[in-house]
Amino acid sequence: MSKHRKDPEAPLSLSCRVLARLLDYPADEMLGRLDELRQALRQEAALSPARLAELETLTLWMERRERYALQSDYVETFDRGRASSLHLFEHVHGDSRERGPALVDLAKTYESAGLRFEAPELPDYLPVVLEFASTQAPATARAFLGELAHILNAIHSALVKRGKPWAAAIGAVLELAGEQPQAVQITVDEPLDESWQEPAAFDGCSSRGQSRPGVPQPIHIHKKAAAPAAGQGVTR
Repeated sequence: MSKHRKDPEAPLSLSCRVLARLLDYPADEMLGRLDELRQALRQEAALSPARLAELETLTLWMERRERYALQSDYVETFDRGRASSLHLFEHVHGDSRERGPALVDLAKTYESAGLRFEAPELPDYLPVVLEFASTQAPATARAFLGELAHILNAIHSALVKRGKPWAAAIGAVLELAGEQPQAVQITVDEPLDESWQEPAAFDGCSSRGQSRPGVPQPIHIHKKAAAPAAGQGVTR
């Protein structure tokens, strides 16, 4: 993979939004717009040609897979075990009590940027994080994503180890942050019965069951001055 260093002020908003969609639960509505998402990535050209080719391969794979098999694979990949969880603070705090204050602080970060967080997901869910980054100035967004690089590398390594095509999308997020994927040591997940038998420290803050076949989970982050608009993601 050749290095691809963009001007820190080069636009990346469209790419953040597209990657948020590709990493979210593959609902029917999104799957019907994969060609549009590919075009948006090519139009903005925030990613290297090699990364764009990887993402095109990912989207073509998603198009060609039987829909329910794809959705089942997504749930198995991201919702069963922590190594590849898209809830970033699980990689730092697990289900400990420290995660609650960290989530509150992250929500305050969104609010301090003039946005109101409204989503069925938690604020540390990577597609939500990418939606937030898409509303920021390019240099600010790159720095924000760069602070998460160590977690993104862990997720990327777990996906590569399991042969999951979504690794291409995590690699693209790292590239937007000015980073390259690095191999990290992955801790083998505990058996599911052992990993999930204890209740979460914050009832209502568990990530379990937030994405499942047939139940799309839209992301909503709105400007404080704007009225919420269902299904519109981030509004400016």
